[in-house]
Amino acid sequence: MTVTSSTKASITYIESQFPDDAFKDAHHPEPGQSVFKNPWPSFQPIDPEKTKQYLKRHSLWNTWAHPSTTEAEIPIYKPSFIAERHGVHKLRATWLGHACYLIEFPSGLRALFDPVLTDRCSPFRWVGPKRFTELPCQISDIPFIDIVIISHNHYDHLSYPTVLEIKKHHPDVQFFVPMGNLQWFHDSGIHQVTEMDWWQDVQYKVSIDVDHVQQQQKSESKRSKKESSLIISARVSCLPAQHTTGRTPFGTDKSLWASWGCKSPDELSPEPPSVYFAGDTGYRGIPTCSLNESTEDIDDNIKKYGDLSVCPAFAQIGELRGPFSLGLIPIGAYAPRALMAGIHASPLDAVEIMKDTRCKKALAMHWGTWVMGAEDVREPPALLRKALSTSGLRETGTFDVVGIGESREFD
Repeated sequence: MTVTSSTKASITYIESQFPDDAFKDAHHPEPGQSVFKNPWPSFQPIDPEKTKQYLKRHSLWNTWAHPSTTEAEIPIYKPSFIAERHGVHKLRATWLGHACYLIEFPSGLRALFDPVLTDRCSPFRWVGPKRFTELPCQISDIPFIDIVIISHNHYDHLSYPTVLEIKKHHPDVQFFVPMGNLQWFHDSGIHQVTEMDWWQDVQYKVSIDVDHVQQQQKSESKRSKKESSLIISARVSCLPAQHTTGRTPFGTDKSLWASWGCKSPDELSPEPPSVYFAGDTGYRGIPTCSLNESTEDIDDNIKKYGDLSVCPAFAQIGELRGPFSLGLIPIGAYAPRALMAGIHASPLDAVEIMKDTRCKKALAMHWGTWVMGAEDVREPPALLRKALSTSGLRETGTFDVVGIGESREFD
């Protein structure tokens, strides 16, 4: 099917369920202030004193924790995108590195999450975290992008050069962003942006003009007649996460962070295929763990730290928006836990998030691209398999790790 043009999308806010505590807007800035908050006991901010100890320890002995990337052995594939709107009959996910996934829905919808297709995730091209795995593709290689969903504004999730490339090659794309990010996009020359708060839902609908639709057998598809246009719709849900934001030292938490849900109905699926995108998030703080403890030891003995609060939002998401066909959940940048536990999930936390949000299957992200934490870059998949086994789940086929550029299909 060849697309010649498309109209601007229509965006309609729709009534939806939300938990009782959402009435309080406890994550919003206090009157007269501009800082968003994590409103749960499970949030553990980075401890300044532990940070000083960590930096002093490693700089004093010249042993700055920078994991080696020379033996990462992370497979990289040239992505194989579907060149036709209705060329996919199952939900299809392609990992493009770090937190970026392209999701191809059977309805024809193409959704891109947290695209950062640059060498560095930094405000500068010459300094900052540099990729240790190659880019699998460019934005220009992706045949269709209808919506782009952004979890938050950290540089490893929101890239100015990538956003401009999307605008250049896919000018009709609609962006969905958490509160506080609208002006950044307007300043970047992008105005097809929907800004949302936690627990808000919108209906996205677009009519795409088509000059040819390939004939398909009725046994394969109900779309066997020629059409002059294709109507694609999706329900996009902005949902909570436990994290922080900021692109400058003076911009900390002045915009919101979020996870997202997206479902798009089609003629063939009894239930609309749905995706939960966790973005960047923590699950529980571990205030009593020390800088010396490894993530594996902490996760193996998590009960010794007492009755730790876990973020209640994930179970609420599962109850009110789940179940999801597929979860995209972070598994990396978690070490040291004494600093990172409140804002970055460990693999054990990631499995709990999958269960809480009622994802039928999950794929890993937020690892294997830039060195963002102190763990060995090969460790997250190994700890994920161990966490699945500990939780009584299959180590493969439940919550999988894929290569960069690799695609998986889901019922």
